[in-house]
Amino acid sequence: MNGFDYDIGIVGGGLAGLTTAIQLRRKGYTVALWEKNKYPFHRVCGEYISKESWNYLQSCGIDLPALQLPMINKLEVSAPNGTLLKTKLDLGGFGISRYWLDNLLFEEAKRVGVAVFDGRKIDQLFRDNESFELYTGNDSFKVKLVLGSFGKRSNIDIKWHRKFVTQKPNALNNYIGVKYHIKADFPGDTIALHNFKDGYCGISKIEGDQYCLCYLTTAFNLQSAGGIKEMEQKVLFQNAHLRRIFKQSEFILSSPVTISQVSFNRKEIVYNNTPLAGDACGMITPLCGNGMSMAMHGGKIFTALADDFLQQRTSFENMLGLYEKAWNSEFSARLRMGRIIQANFGKEWQTDLFINILKYLPWLTARMIRATHGRPF
Repeated sequence: MNGFDYDIGIVGGGLAGLTTAIQLRRKGYTVALWEKNKYPFHRVCGEYISKESWNYLQSCGIDLPALQLPMINKLEVSAPNGTLLKTKLDLGGFGISRYWLDNLLFEEAKRVGVAVFDGRKIDQLFRDNESFELYTGNDSFKVKLVLGSFGKRSNIDIKWHRKFVTQKPNALNNYIGVKYHIKADFPGDTIALHNFKDGYCGISKIEGDQYCLCYLTTAFNLQSAGGIKEMEQKVLFQNAHLRRIFKQSEFILSSPVTISQVSFNRKEIVYNNTPLAGDACGMITPLCGNGMSMAMHGGKIFTALADDFLQQRTSFENMLGLYEKAWNSEFSARLRMGRIIQANFGKEWQTDLFINILKYLPWLTARMIRATHGRPF
C-alpha cells in the first residue's frame, strides 16, 4: 500500500461516516472507520428521516421495504398555548431508531470490507505533506485522505479550537437534547412538534410499536428547574399536548439519552485541510427534520470528489474547494432558513402568534417546508 495503512480514514461512525465508508469501499478503496462508541448504541436524535435519502440508503445495502417502517406524511405543530397546526408533508419521511439503523449500516460496512474500529476514539489527526496521520491511544495510522464525521461536538473540535466551540453562549449554541423511546397512543403517519418555553419536543413512530420522543431546550431551562424531570413538569407540561403525552405514555428506556452544548452556529466545511460531513460541518435545527438526510447527502458529495482525487483526476486543493462549493450550493440556504426558524420558535408569544398566522396561510407553511427539505438524491 506504498506506506499507507488505508486509502481513506473516516473519523466518526454516524450516518455520514458509515454510508460514505460503504460507498467508498464498494469503489475498491481500502477504508477504515473509527467510532468512539461500541455498536449498537443510542444517540440523541429525532429519528424521523426525510424520504429524500430513501434511495441512497438502499444503495448502501439497507433493504428498507423489508424493514416495514412507518411512513410519515403528516405534520402537526403546536404553540406553547396549545394552538395546533396540521399540514401534509409532500415528500414525507420514515421512522427508524438510530440504535437499529446505525447498527445495520455498521454490519453492512463490515460485510463489504470496511475496517471498523468501534470503541476507539481518535485523539489527533492532521495532514503531513501528502498524507494524513491519525492517533488513537498508542496506535497511529497513515492514510491518503480523511473525512471528519465526528458529530456535533468532539474532542477534535476542542483541540482544533474551532470557532463554534469557543463562542460565548447565545441563542443558537447553548442547547441540550433529551430522547426517550415510548409506547403511545399516537398516529403512526404523523410527526408532531410541540413548542414550549425556549424549546420544542418531537414525537414520531419508529420500528415496532415504539415512538421516539425527543426534545431540545436551553441549558438555562435545565439549570433553573434543577433537573430533567423537574424541567419537564415545570416547563414542558405547560403545553397541554406534551403533558398528555408524557402522562399517558409508557417509557421504554430506563433513563433518557442526553446531549449538551448543542450548537447551530455556522461551522467550517473544511478545517485544518480536513473535509467534514454531517453535524461536524453544519447542523440544521431538528425543528426542520432532515439533518440525517443532509448528513448522508454530504457524504455522497464527498465520495464522488474523493474518487476523483484518489484517481488523480484532480488535486487535493481543488478537491477541497469543489467539496466546499458543492456543499454550500446544496445546503447553505436550508441551514440559513433553519437558523431563522430556530431563533424565533420557543419564544412563547411569538410562537403562539406565528402558528396562528400559519393556520390561515397554508402556502407559507408549504414554502417553509420546501425551503428546509431537499430533493431525492
